[in-house]
Amino acid sequence: MSRIQPYLFPILGIAAVNGIFSPLVLPAAILMAPFLPGFFTSSVSVLFFLTSLVISTCTIMVAGVPAALFERVTGRKETDEVTMWIWLAGTAVISMPAVSRFFTVGF
Repeated sequence: MSRIQPYLFPILGIAAVNGIFSPLVLPAAILMAPFLPGFFTSSVSVLFFLTSLVISTCTIMVAGVPAALFERVTGRKETDEVTMWIWLAGTAVISMPAVSRFFTVGF
């Protein structure tokens, strides 16, 4: 098992919580709806599910930017645990409003 693999599950979990409970879900759904085919906009559930996936994916991508910059600046040839901690911290910081909403609503 890789040294970085255990970090991926918390990153994905926090990003999923951000996708579901983010305060940006409704504005993002309103912005995305005119650009989607009719199948996605015919059902509100499908529209919000797709929006949740987009927000989760964007969270992972944006949170990876500081980790990638860290690797570039330090000249590392491969990803290590420090980079994964930076990525995890970036995901947690981006997801703070959604995580607080998650604990308010409950699961």
